[in-house]
Amino acid sequence: MVLEKQAETAHDIFMTNKTMTETLPTLATPTDSLIDGFGRRITYLRLSVTDRCDFRCVYCMAEEMTFLPRAQLCTLEELASIGKAFIDLGVERIRITGGEPLIRRDVIHLFESLGSHLGQSALQELTLTTNGSRLTTYAQSLADAGVKRINVSLDSLQPDRFRALTRIGDLDTVLKGITAAQNAGIERIKLNAVILKNRNSDEVQDLVQFALENGLDISFIEEMPLGSISEHSRKEEFLSSEALRERIGERFDLSPIGVQTGGPSRYWGISGSNSRIGFISPHSENFCGSCNRVRVSAEGKLLLCLGNDHSADLKAIQRNHPGEPERLKSAIINAMSIKPERHHFSLSDDEPQVVRFMNATGG
Repeated sequence: MVLEKQAETAHDIFMTNKTMTETLPTLATPTDSLIDGFGRRITYLRLSVTDRCDFRCVYCMAEEMTFLPRAQLCTLEELASIGKAFIDLGVERIRITGGEPLIRRDVIHLFESLGSHLGQSALQELTLTTNGSRLTTYAQSLADAGVKRINVSLDSLQPDRFRALTRIGDLDTVLKGITAAQNAGIERIKLNAVILKNRNSDEVQDLVQFALENGLDISFIEEMPLGSISEHSRKEEFLSSEALRERIGERFDLSPIGVQTGGPSRYWGISGSNSRIGFISPHSENFCGSCNRVRVSAEGKLLLCLGNDHSADLKAIQRNHPGEPERLKSAIINAMSIKPERHHFSLSDDEPQVVRFMNATGG
């Protein structure tokens, strides 16, 4: 109860809009690391550049979406400043997300800006999550900016089913994008597949085979209860990571490996292959205890947890106090005190545990 009260108080402070920077606690002294109230070191930032997407995946958003007015988004320069503040505070990995990040005009400039810190600071890795629709255009520019690892959403290898799941997407375009990324020299490409019991679970083995044949990694993701959808029942479509491993094990000899890539995937290997088979299990195998991540939405909200609404408005701080990076860093440090211990996703009903869709959260 005391912890909840502290979180509510801090939340009120950080969620104040116009007067937020006047009510902030005394400026903290920046350190080279971010530690939350549970002793977890935050080393990984997921930085969203847009809530818009050129797909409408059934588990991610409604078919008819209202997106943020562009004026509400952070500029690319503001996002670069936020990224730099996190780097100064010891963040080692930044992943650019959306929506679909590659539809943001001039987004490559952001990759170039952040990529300039690689090898010169705490930043060890700059990565991307994408639906693959624009990779044929941008793969080489991403590689030139220092991106060596990307995630590509791929839920089906059947063209008609792929279009049904994405409502818009073209499978051939995505597959060509993956090839373009490989040809550009991006070293590791991981497929992300959200598995729905009655929509695409029969393809799990084929997706693994595709990854093995093409030198790719793959992670299977349990659907997360973000935003209200009408396309299907999340409870009825749920399939646990354990059930997926059993199904994959019917064709492949899986064994756990100790690889860590900074994200929530738990990886397994297959004898004779360098491909990693990952499982992201927010329901069945909770990973909050080792959480090292925070997110910044495209409108500059620092989201402390995927499954909670605790946040701080970094855009307001930048606009109310331009040219004061230490104030921005202090706000980030102070926000660590309201990072929750864990999410509480439930399969008891189909009501979303968090109202915002994943595209508004940042993938």
